[in-house]
Amino acid sequence: MEPRDVRLYPDAAAVAEAAAEHLIALASDALAQCERFCLVLSGGATPRALYARLARPEVAGRVDWSRVHLFWGDERCVPTDHPESNYRMVWDVWLRHAAIPAENIHRIRGEMPPPEAAAEYERELRAFFAPEPLPRFDLVLLGMGEDGHTASLFPASPALHERHQWAMAVETRKPSPWRVTLTPPAINAAAHVVFLVTGAAKAERLREVLHGPREPGRLPAQIIEPASCSLTWMVDAAAASLLYFTSDTLP
Repeated sequence: MEPRDVRLYPDAAAVAEAAAEHLIALASDALAQCERFCLVLSGGATPRALYARLARPEVAGRVDWSRVHLFWGDERCVPTDHPESNYRMVWDVWLRHAAIPAENIHRIRGEMPPPEAAAEYERELRAFFAPEPLPRFDLVLLGMGEDGHTASLFPASPALHERHQWAMAVETRKPSPWRVTLTPPAINAAAHVVFLVTGAAKAERLREVLHGPREPGRLPAQIIEPASCSLTWMVDAAAASLLYFTSDTLP
C-alpha cells in the first residue's frame, strides 16, 4: 500500500494542531456549499488533543457548529460514564463546551447489548443518509493501533469482510471486549479520511501498512481505501521514523 498523502510533523501536539486546522478548512468549505458537515470521531490520545483544541474559544468560533453532525467510528460497549467510553472522552474534552445541538450528536449507545447497539446505530445512519446507498460522511478521523487495527476493525475480524452492514458488533481480546464499529464500506464511502498516528511504538506497524504488501486481514488499516481517493496520513516524527519519503509525499 503506497501512501497518497503522508504529512509529517515534529510531535503529537503538532499533529493535533494540524488536524484541527485541516478539519476546520474542510468544514468551512463544505458549509459554504452545503447545509451540513458530517464528521466521524475517533478515540485515542491524539484525537483527544485535537478535540481539546477545537474547544478553545478562538478556534470554536471559526465554524458554524450548529450545522455540524457528529458520529463515532467505534465505541466500547460500556456506559457513557465509563472511563473507556469514547463518547465520554469527547464530551469531557470538547462537547460540553461546544455549541453543537443535541440532535446533531449521533452517538453509539454502548450501554445497550452489543448487537442491539449496532442495529440501532445502523438504523440511525440509514435514516439520516437516506436514500443514499452508503453513508456520505464528509470527514472520518481514524487512529491506528500498534497491531494495525483502526476503529474497531482488528486483525482477522469478521468485520473486515462485511460488505452490506454499516455498523457491526465485534468481540475483541481487549479490555471491554465488545465494541461497535463502522464497517469498511461505510468508512470508504467518506469524502475524506484522515489517519492520526503518533508515537515510536507504532513505527514498525506504520511502515508495514504504508510500504509493505497488502495484507488487510493482518493489517486492517490497509482496508481503508476511500472511493474519493482522499486519504491523508498525519504522523509525527516518532511514528514515521521507519518510513521513506519522496518529494511528493512530504507536506
